[in-house]
Amino acid sequence: MKQVSKFRFVVSTAIALLMLVTALPVQTYAASPYEGYTRNKLGDDVHSINGYIYESSIDGYDLSSGPFSAPEDVFLADDGTIYIVDTGNSRIVHLNKKHELLGIIGDEEGDGKLYEPKGVFVKQDGTIYVADTKNQRIAIFDQKGKFQNQFGKPENPLLGATFSYSPSKLLVDKRNYMFVVSDGNTQGLIQIDPNGQFKGFYGANHVGFSWSRLINKLVATDEQKAKLSVVKPLEFSNAVQDEEGFIYTSTLGTEMNQLKRLSPVGVDTLNIVPRRYGGRFDNGPFSVPSFLDLAVDKDGVITALDLQSSKVYQYDKLGNFLFVFGGLGDQNGLFITPSSLAQSPDGTVFVVDKGRNRVDLFRTTPFAELVHDASRLFVDGRYKEAEGLWNEVLHLNGNFDLAYLAIGKSLFKAENYKDAMTYFELARSRYDYSIAFKEYRKEYIRENFAWICLIIVVIIIALRYILPFLWRRVRIMLSARRLAGAAHIKGGVPHDRNL
Repeated sequence: MKQVSKFRFVVSTAIALLMLVTALPVQTYAASPYEGYTRNKLGDDVHSINGYIYESSIDGYDLSSGPFSAPEDVFLADDGTIYIVDTGNSRIVHLNKKHELLGIIGDEEGDGKLYEPKGVFVKQDGTIYVADTKNQRIAIFDQKGKFQNQFGKPENPLLGATFSYSPSKLLVDKRNYMFVVSDGNTQGLIQIDPNGQFKGFYGANHVGFSWSRLINKLVATDEQKAKLSVVKPLEFSNAVQDEEGFIYTSTLGTEMNQLKRLSPVGVDTLNIVPRRYGGRFDNGPFSVPSFLDLAVDKDGVITALDLQSSKVYQYDKLGNFLFVFGGLGDQNGLFITPSSLAQSPDGTVFVVDKGRNRVDLFRTTPFAELVHDASRLFVDGRYKEAEGLWNEVLHLNGNFDLAYLAIGKSLFKAENYKDAMTYFELARSRYDYSIAFKEYRKEYIRENFAWICLIIVVIIIALRYILPFLWRRVRIMLSARRLAGAAHIKGGVPHDRNL
């Protein structure tokens, strides 16, 4: 009986402890099928809490419209509805917030029939612009999906006779000007006015300087120069516009400045100095990222999709790295052949995976929300307000370099230069460390000016009077020793009795 009572006591105690633990308020993070990581300033991957977690997929199998086929693009309208470019089926599928079918854009016959479109843009009033790629036109539909108008290949002497028009992505600004990405076009975004007239190219990439190309031009003959291939700028892969009117672009196959923020005159305002986005590839045939698409939220956070790694990279408004997720694979949370992405106002990221004929949804984790809140304050220059949030970030993940940088900025602004230097060193920010060291040096000199002056005076006196005096004494002593030594040698010669 005693053994039974003892067993019951142990079981009751264990149950009570379990109930107590489950009743405690704790912060939890959802499990992920892959390990999260971040990237430090040295380019190394270090462990981190995941910022985004796979939530669900939309593949069309549960829709009356049927499954998707090689989808190429997704657009999230202001009313929360979803437009999916179902390229293989030559249509645009319109869904509501619950992923229920609202309609199909693209007629079976007539002018509204689409032929393998690759892009879509929807205005606030519901007007739908479709990059009808194989038909080489921009097709326009009303909010109910009824065909309204079309703009074919623009005609202009500036385009040249050999200009090839293959619209793949587009955006429409507040003036109803269309900015079109055309496959194979290296001259920038094509500007088309509301009447379909060509208005010029916008924001073209530049060809970088090359010593080998310069030397070839200097030493090559005219015949050799004629055979040399013409180096052209790289083409844009996509373009989006933020709430302030800036146009962001992504570029395929370049080593630096793959993402840009273009001003109204086409000047890159994101990369004041050359910057490398995405990952580094040490193995395989590819050495640079190839960004296919990007999205920008209301706070300027940039989320971009890289084809080479099949990963999604996220940066703040200043271009500082925040998160990376995804990768190549066939499990949920990874991609086979990603082609596009979009981001909803609540932070959910939609990634089109045409290799699996579906759209994957990723939601933010509590850690990502914490980082985003801290980053928002940091970008706005409210360093002191953000300092507490960044300390929470470091408590959860001590490998987050941006947190050290942000806290260093807060300490620097508070004129605590010594501690700021410590955080800048942890953030591996040489420039900020140098600035903090310069200010700390000034502060140290001001605080210890009297002692520094006293030391300088003492050094001057020592150099002017004490050291010469000591040197003279040393010389006299050395001379005396030499004379004494010489006298000792002369007087100490042994006397020869035979002489």
